[in-house]
Amino acid sequence: MIRAVLVSAIDLSRELHATVLYCNNVERLGATAASDVRRYAEQGRLDVIVVDSAISGASSLVAALRQDPLTRPTAIVALGRSEFGLGQLDLLQAGANAILPLPPQADWDDRLLRLLNVPARKPTHLPIEFVIEGGLRGGLRFRGRLLNLSVHGLLLECAGEIPIGDDLRLDFELPGGHGRVRGTGTVVRQARQSQRLGVELTHIEGDGRVRIKRYVDSSAD
Repeated sequence: MIRAVLVSAIDLSRELHATVLYCNNVERLGATAASDVRRYAEQGRLDVIVVDSAISGASSLVAALRQDPLTRPTAIVALGRSEFGLGQLDLLQAGANAILPLPPQADWDDRLLRLLNVPARKPTHLPIEFVIEGGLRGGLRFRGRLLNLSVHGLLLECAGEIPIGDDLRLDFELPGGHGRVRGTGTVVRQARQSQRLGVELTHIEGDGRVRIKRYVDSSAD
């Protein structure tokens, strides 16, 4: 049974009834404040917290959930509404794992399920090179450090302003004979007052994800 908290001022069943959230194996819990979510977390494991971007103080609510030890490990998904535009990026900066648009698109359920099964992350200190793709700054090359890694994403540290939403072409070497990884990713989180970026891996060449998993599962440093 999946336990999902839906944080919204309105009933979301009309907009989400065709998604995986309304399957029979999902326990849906309604909430309008971070304190409601915390109460549910005290009662048992939460698999996902879904926050309507239209709710008052949505960014502050997400930040509060990320700072609370009870809810910090839980995947947080923000529901994107077009009328809120780029303001939704504040939700990513506050700690949301992803923004899923309304109405739901073809890959909506797949993206949500990937977050429900949050893969293991391995702390690292690996050098990484990346190039910004597209836009006015397309082609700019950066070097940084890879701080942790999973099959779906990574945390890197580098000098330079790289905004949320930028697409990156990535290149790094895995130690222990696990090989070189090349692919693309999108900046989905930017730690405040630091030079750390959360990147979702959107495409990895060849069997790169398999090699990443083997590395994450291994004892190699």
